[in-house]
Amino acid sequence: MIPTGVTRRQFVATAAATGAFAFLPGLRRFAKRPPNVLFILADDMGYGDLSSFGRPDYKTPVLDRFARDGLRLTSVYTAGAVCTPTRCAWVTGRYPQRLPIGLVEPLMDGDNSVGLPTGHPTVASLVKAVGYDTSLIGKWHLGFLPEHHPLAHGFDEFYGVIAGAADYFTHKNQLGELDLHEGMVTSQQQGYITNLLTDRAVAYLKKKRSRPFYLSLHYTSPHWPWEGPADRAWSDSIVAHKLNYRDGGSPKVYASMVRNLDDSVARVMRALREGGHEENTLVVFTSDNGGERWSYNWPMSESKGSLHEGGIRVPGAIRWPGVIPPGSASDRPVITMDWTATILATAGASADPGYPLDGVDLTPLWHGGGPDRSRALFWRTRKEEAVRRGHWKYWRGAADGLFDVVSDPGEAANRIGQYPDLATPLKQAWSEWNAGMLPIPPARGRGPG
Repeated sequence: MIPTGVTRRQFVATAAATGAFAFLPGLRRFAKRPPNVLFILADDMGYGDLSSFGRPDYKTPVLDRFARDGLRLTSVYTAGAVCTPTRCAWVTGRYPQRLPIGLVEPLMDGDNSVGLPTGHPTVASLVKAVGYDTSLIGKWHLGFLPEHHPLAHGFDEFYGVIAGAADYFTHKNQLGELDLHEGMVTSQQQGYITNLLTDRAVAYLKKKRSRPFYLSLHYTSPHWPWEGPADRAWSDSIVAHKLNYRDGGSPKVYASMVRNLDDSVARVMRALREGGHEENTLVVFTSDNGGERWSYNWPMSESKGSLHEGGIRVPGAIRWPGVIPPGSASDRPVITMDWTATILATAGASADPGYPLDGVDLTPLWHGGGPDRSRALFWRTRKEEAVRRGHWKYWRGAADGLFDVVSDPGEAANRIGQYPDLATPLKQAWSEWNAGMLPIPPARGRGPG
């Protein structure tokens, strides 16, 4: 137990320095160094796109084993139904509707009018302040100007894509501009982008270091353009004939993308083990929003862009050998900002008092506790609004809906006529939450996200 008047950060720092952690069962690995954190984020992976979550036409053995070796989460929600809002929530730990960049659905390529504001605390800046090395490998999508760049927001290193989507082979965005970056400059490195990101992550994990690390590994897969590792000819055709990226793909191509991602996670986990970090690293795997055209969102309804379950409910798992019991599972609802709070708690870092977190620390989940099942989670887009509390979800779009998303995750049975008294407090809670958020701005063009 942390003594009264002592912050978690002070407790962790003192315990690590004195070796006090050596006397805590299962936590002897902390005696020399606080734990590392590896946060792996897929892009547009639907709830059922892993075979352990229901995909029937291909297998993902590595990620299936990842879930079996740790805690499998079946009610993971994203803070947004598209990329930019969710990534805003992850990096700040706050509802995206608190920041102008979080209101963009999503950020268009070349839009320099908005980005992550200078000076706003981030998960990277906060863990860096307590002695962590920080790196982002992969997709950013939170602004294009130098002041919006990952290196301006707490990351020591950045290698990846700034925009919402890039071709897997040419690494060009929707404007035809090269969008693979090494720090602040573009990189001419050749290769399939999922493999390049994995190569960089493997190299990062094999480095000898004197400080703990926080690595965010944000894959662009399986986001469109739907190109598997063997689809270079299709990529060239898209570029040569200026085809629509969304015209491509097939179940077979999508399967090759996800299997390649599964293989990539295998390489990353092997590097973690070979680097001697496996037993002292919290690893998270999840997605930024629901899947799109070729995804398998069953049993959820709808897909990316929607506030129905298929747009905001995604696979999730946490692994930490010796700390999280293998074969664990939880159906407690969690949301993007909870990852931020959990990473900070694991690192012994604290939120900035001027920017309180909207997420909660999930570490009690692997001790038999977890977030209160009755806490309310909120969403808002330009066309829809939603709130979930307990079993019940109130949704408003073209009409009003009330759904028991535990027994009816497909939201097939609208119970609002049957239980109008249950809908009223949910609507009231959403209105009170919304009153504390920024207003919806004028419509912008839709970009890749």
